[in-house]
Amino acid sequence: MYSFDFERPTTVADAVAALSKEEAQALGGGQTLIPTLKQRLASPSVLVSLSAIEEIKGVCNDGGVLNIGGGTCHADVAAAAASDFPALAKLAGNIGDPAVRSRGTIGGSLANNDPSACYPSAALGTGATIVTNTREIAADDYFQGMFTTALEEGEIITAVKMPIPEKAAYIKFEQPASRFSLVGVFVTKGADGVRVAVTGASEDGVFRWTEAEVALNGNFDASALDGLSVSGDGMISDLHGSGDYRAHLVAVLTKRAVTEANG
Repeated sequence: MYSFDFERPTTVADAVAALSKEEAQALGGGQTLIPTLKQRLASPSVLVSLSAIEEIKGVCNDGGVLNIGGGTCHADVAAAAASDFPALAKLAGNIGDPAVRSRGTIGGSLANNDPSACYPSAALGTGATIVTNTREIAADDYFQGMFTTALEEGEIITAVKMPIPEKAAYIKFEQPASRFSLVGVFVTKGADGVRVAVTGASEDGVFRWTEAEVALNGNFDASALDGLSVSGDGMISDLHGSGDYRAHLVAVLTKRAVTEANG
């Protein structure tokens, strides 16, 4: 590690002011940033902790839309969503281990946009709206590639608005050590149709499998996906699995997610 200043504001306005300082970096739960600092892959001069800002914490059902504060930890999302949105509760309750779930936040995960993180698939799969201190961004416009989002410098995620679908399920094939998604698929069926969001597979990060969406809009059953597949080109290939293997998992897990969503 190295020396840096540390600030812990209690309001969004104070956090925005602190982040306007040169080389300042927002700190959510720290589950990604702190290891990055230890490896000297980042060197901010000021760390601005968002953990004391109560106004960006909490979960409520606002007329069929789950409004989740950006500073809400995974464990609290899992507990609060259990009755209204079980698929999201399952996703949040299976991130990392208890220590990670008690510290990591939904806003931090979405801001970092790790290509294997779980929350991006939920946001994209529900057609969520990412709320910041300055604007609202549709999930389809928010995710822009691996570790890349529409967030501007100093912008803070204050809330995530997720429409609660009629049916939903999240299935992931996880890396045993990290519990990140080797491949994860979030499927929803709602008033606006079917959405299929895939994480952990593509070099471009989370994406929608539109061909599957078209098939499932006609028949929301796993059999509608028979014969459909995604190409291994552009998929992540590493020691955990090849691009072709991940492409195969996309098709398999999507079928399982549809089956689970149908109960």
